Amino acid sequence: MHVLVVEDDAVLADGLHRILTGHGMAVDVLKNGTDADAVLATPEGDGIAVVVLDIGLPGIDGFEVVRRMRARGAATPVLLLTARDAVEDRVRGLELGADDYLVKPFAMPELVARVRALARRHAPKPQVLAMGALALDAVARRARIGERVIDLSAREWAVLEYLLQHGSRVVSKQQIIDAILPFGDDMTLNAVEVYISRLRLKIADAGITIRTIRGFGYMLEPATASHA
Repeated sequence: MHVLVVEDDAVLADGLHRILTGHGMAVDVLKNGTDADAVLATPEGDGIAVVVLDIGLPGIDGFEVVRRMRARGAATPVLLLTARDAVEDRVRGLELGADDYLVKPFAMPELVARVRALARRHAPKPQVLAMGALALDAVARRARIGERVIDLSAREWAVLEYLLQHGSRVVSKQQIIDAILPFGDDMTLNAVEVYISRLRLKIADAGITIRTIRGFGYMLEPATASHA
């Protein structure tokens, strides 16, 4: 995942680079808005997954960087960093097209979580996810087993979609929560168990099952291979 950090505070920029790189991201750092705007206007800018953008920058400020991005039609998610406490500044950034913001000082784990959440929400997704007789059409928002449409709540859909995206890989309850909820929403580990139980009943005749890997989480597999 390619992240562009635009921050003129050298100490903070170095800290962001170390933390994000330590979490497996490819990170570039720029120190002024003019250079950021120039990079984001190039084909290279299209490959950036998330922009972490300070508002108070030399050259053009973060507000203008966002405005120019959206005027060009760029959909790259932007996380604003600001030391300003005024609500008007945060509202202005969001109205210009920023996706999220953090007020300095902030906790690094929160920044990492928000960057990952923005990248997940904006990542291209396949239109149809399928396994066995089950198919999820992300465009039509329909789930089918063969020709039969099955009824799923919004969170049941999100849990099942996440499991299908990971195929036969094991995912934990916390990974499911982190992936399907907007930042700040709440969901307990026990609630995940409830949704998994409901989904098992709803996909019972799809030729697949949700297997519990005790102490680790869940995975999808062909029903004939189930050990749960």
